[in-house]
Amino acid sequence: MEKATFGAGCFWGVEEAFRKLKGVKKTAVGYAGGHALNPTYKEVCTDKTGHAEVVQVEFDPSEISYEKLLKVFFNIHDPTTLNRQGPDVGTQYRSVIFYHSAEQQEKAERYKEELDQTTRYDDPIVTEILPAGPFYRAEEYHQRYHEKHGGSCGI
Repeated sequence: MEKATFGAGCFWGVEEAFRKLKGVKKTAVGYAGGHALNPTYKEVCTDKTGHAEVVQVEFDPSEISYEKLLKVFFNIHDPTTLNRQGPDVGTQYRSVIFYHSAEQQEKAERYKEELDQTTRYDDPIVTEILPAGPFYRAEEYHQRYHEKHGGSCGI
């Protein structure tokens, strides 16, 4: 198994999109990329912890490639909007990939660069690509939120 960590706005819908993929074995929503230790949702929402809402994905690379995960990531949000996705605004909603290996870093940077060279977007891609640090699992009520509450993120 390998891990991948993505931030693409509100983590509820992002988790739902990844959880449905064949080869994804486990997902968890949480916080990463900030300076606060063991942050809570309430703290992250202040936009003062530096953390992004993220989804950590455990996947079987023999069933789904990291490139496929990157494709899904870039298709489920607008990577050209800085610190915002839809109505959600703040650094906690930034577009970010936290890589877990040099191979993931290389693939993410190459994919982003190739996508930026296309005419798909009018504006440049602002997605950050950073080394994975501590992942703080979000409160249980956030895990599989759409599944528990019958919501749909429209992805």
